[in-house]
Amino acid sequence: MKTYSRQKQFETAKKVDEAITILIKDKGAINFNCVSKLSGVSKTYLYEHLAIRERIEALRKQQQGLPSRKHIKEDMTNSNKDVLLTAKNKRIKVLEDEVKHLKEQLKRLGGELYDSV
Repeated sequence: MKTYSRQKQFETAKKVDEAITILIKDKGAINFNCVSKLSGVSKTYLYEHLAIRERIEALRKQQQGLPSRKHIKEDMTNSNKDVLLTAKNKRIKVLEDEVKHLKEQLKRLGGELYDSV
């Protein structure tokens, strides 16, 4: 009975360790909820085992200083927006110059037509 219990504890600890490793590789959020879901272990188990708890808390604290995927995506989106706005403003300027040139040409041709009548 004790052998089975130890074996089960070892397997559970291994599942938790694998889940944490996967989250680190995938750069996912490391917290009790994510580790619990990925490993299939209850959050109570994670909180009750001090070594696991301290590891998760330490990893979570390390991640707090790093930008999240959402922030990185927002930054990329904002820089993309800036590039698009610059390109559109440039295109608008070109079109406004073209309209101005065509209006002048229309006035000149209208004047020539009037003179020829």
